[in-house]
Amino acid sequence: MNTNNKFIALIGLLMATSTLWAQKKFVINGQVPDMNGKYIYLSYGEGMNNQKKDSVLVANGKFKFSGLLDEPTFGYFSLGNQMLSFDQIFSVILEPTTMKLILDKDRITKSTLSGSKENDKLKGLDAQKAPINQAMEPLRAEYQQRNEAYSKASKALKEMEQKVEAMKNDNYAFRDKFEPFQQQQEAIDLEFIQKNPQSIVSAYLMRFKISGMTLADAEKIYQSFSPEVQKSSYGKEVLSEINKMRSGSPGNPAFVFSKTDIDGQSLSLADYRGKYVLLDFWASWCVPCRKGNPHLIGVYNKYKDAGFEIIGISDDDRNEAAWKKAVEQDQIQIWKHVLRGLKMEGNNIDRSQDISEHYGIHTLPTKILIDPKGIIIGRYGSGGGSDTDLDAKLEAVFGK
Repeated sequence: MNTNNKFIALIGLLMATSTLWAQKKFVINGQVPDMNGKYIYLSYGEGMNNQKKDSVLVANGKFKFSGLLDEPTFGYFSLGNQMLSFDQIFSVILEPTTMKLILDKDRITKSTLSGSKENDKLKGLDAQKAPINQAMEPLRAEYQQRNEAYSKASKALKEMEQKVEAMKNDNYAFRDKFEPFQQQQEAIDLEFIQKNPQSIVSAYLMRFKISGMTLADAEKIYQSFSPEVQKSSYGKEVLSEINKMRSGSPGNPAFVFSKTDIDGQSLSLADYRGKYVLLDFWASWCVPCRKGNPHLIGVYNKYKDAGFEIIGISDDDRNEAAWKKAVEQDQIQIWKHVLRGLKMEGNNIDRSQDISEHYGIHTLPTKILIDPKGIIIGRYGSGGGSDTDLDAKLEAVFGK
């Protein structure tokens, strides 16, 4: 070993030795009446990450701890080794000396430690604060009552919210009972429209039928209308809705929108060129939308690393709090979210910034699938296919 290495080794040995010399032994002679064969636990050290833990077995009401300390150190005794509350531990200041501990097993906070001057100082402070603590006791009692009342009210509110949610879902399911009757009425209306293309009543009825039709079926009926019916105000409304549906149907360029997202950040559809994007038109109050979110989460997780993104477009412009709460509750903050942009003030409706207008959205949920070039390649829901069709399309696109 050369001289430099010897010198470095010597310095290291001296440092280690000086550390040992700096530490001094502490001893705690303990008593705990009426206890035998159980463990007492001691935790001490600097900070929560440097805690030393020790335990000793009580024999005939007596026990003993010993160790090394660099300086007076905070620690605590307990009768258990799990996470404990303040009323389950006895806090002390340990010193490198011999100390005596009388442990109260029934009220551990009432235990006593003697032999530590620093601990005596701490207990002296506690004694000075005792009258103040006693004066605060009525406030503590009232605060406890207030907390209990708040907890009880919060629990009742949560239970009520759960009941309301269950009622909403039950009512939505009850609506299915109307379906056979509605189908009969729909058939009557559709038969009338097909047999009376020259009647303005047909155009009037068609405004309410488009939401359940495919683009091809809606176009076919409109083209059967007489020129007079097509030129009527109702005929023009039908054509306008067909054009909106066409703009949101496969084969057409997707309308490029820019919005502020749920996190207050700018979001533009143009930024997602090169990815497959699913526009999910939904709302917090839409039961089938919310029920479909677990499936949509699975779809997102399956394809997100393969160049797939979802942008939720919510019909909650008049209730942003409900929108944000639904996103959090359904755990769908994993993808992007914006509002549709419909503005309503009294009887005035402003659709100039409404994304839904450009995609012909009539019912929720509706999903629009866009390819990396910005072309719509799928429509699911209003005037389109089902979620099963969407799954099949994505499997074809991504090969899995």
